[in-house]
Amino acid sequence: MLRWTIIFIIIAVIAAIFGFGGVAEGAASIAKVIFFIFVVLFLISLIFGRKGI
Repeated sequence: MLRWTIIFIIIAVIAAIFGFGGVAEGAASIAKVIFFIFVVLFLISLIFGRKGI
């Protein structure tokens, strides 16, 4: 999931360089959402992984 965030950030940067503002903004917002989902899932797995058996 973190890989998808990096891909969307790269797309946003390339689109911003070439002047596609709408595409850059959309890709950046998608990357932000995916990153926050990743952080939440990581914290949940960290909490439940500690309890073990």
